[in-house]
Amino acid sequence: MKLDRKEILKALETITIAGEGKNMVESGAVTNVITFGDEVVVDLVLHTPAMHIKKRAEDDIKKTIHDLVSAEAKIKVNIKVETPEKNEIKGRAIPGIKNIIAVASGKGGVGKSTVTANLAVTLAKMGFSVGVLDADIYGPSMPIMFDVESAKPVSILVDGKSKMKPIESYEVKILSIGFFTAPSQAVIWRGPMASKALNQMIFDADWGELDFMLIDLPPGTGDIHLSIMQSLPITGAVVVSTPQAVALADAKKGVSMFMQDNINVPVLGIIENMAYFTPEELPENKYYIFGQEGAKNLAEDLGVPFLGEVPIVQSIREAGDYGRPAALQTASPIEKVFEEITRNVVQEVVSRNESLPATEAIKITTMAGCSAVKKN
Repeated sequence: MKLDRKEILKALETITIAGEGKNMVESGAVTNVITFGDEVVVDLVLHTPAMHIKKRAEDDIKKTIHDLVSAEAKIKVNIKVETPEKNEIKGRAIPGIKNIIAVASGKGGVGKSTVTANLAVTLAKMGFSVGVLDADIYGPSMPIMFDVESAKPVSILVDGKSKMKPIESYEVKILSIGFFTAPSQAVIWRGPMASKALNQMIFDADWGELDFMLIDLPPGTGDIHLSIMQSLPITGAVVVSTPQAVALADAKKGVSMFMQDNINVPVLGIIENMAYFTPEELPENKYYIFGQEGAKNLAEDLGVPFLGEVPIVQSIREAGDYGRPAALQTASPIEKVFEEITRNVVQEVVSRNESLPATEAIKITTMAGCSAVKKN
């Protein structure tokens, strides 16, 4: 049996590398195909060193050639990674903060803030120094979730400058617009005012030394998201979704926003919230009320890591309402769930920092009523 190079290339045209719009032949990722009888060697160039992207590309090539050309073909895939040169970080980094993680969702009501709060306390329990910036200007919830609704940040002098001192709860430093407004007061601000308030909480605060800052973004993809990415070099983003189709469609847009060429914030992965329900009286049963493994399948389709799933448990909701995140419940199933998810997040951050250059902040300019996004 002799393999035909043209047939191999035609088969490879059916494969798209995660995060790229063109097939791997059209995009130039396939640099060479060599055939020797029943053997074929495919040379591939990728622009990300992420192991899951490399493994998926290799598996897709082998499966496609076996399915479309010859089931007996002996295939070798050589993968070369070419990453962009490390650039100087633009924007204003916060001294002392090592990693900044944006927690986002495509739509509201999927439990993004609940996940953020539980990730924060779990990181703190693991021994990391952690801060949370509640960037949901119009619907701040961190003061409630950390039981500090009545707290007010005080002003302190740091190197002769007046700074806000974040509120601390469960060994997590927190700043939120909710500390500066009455609980019944609606925040009715246009984009520039909201962005100014965020910048003050980011840069006019004494965050100190932090291993992780988690930014609880508002739902959607709008002004606040662009302002955050304009102001800060984000280490990576975590997207939270529930399993049903309407939430997944919006989560896909959220992932797409971070992966755009002009934004290029690494997506650390997707977390599925409200994954299933298990009654106390039937602990072995799982009821997939909103659908099964929707976010996991989305992560596979988009080529991003799946970080884990959080079940529907009454105690998670109650813990958030009472201001004590559920992950603080020692030796509970929920504690184990969030420990596993948090370990996965930390591992993705480590992999990202070892293999990718620092993320640049982006610059937003407004022209003729439209927002254009450009790298600094």
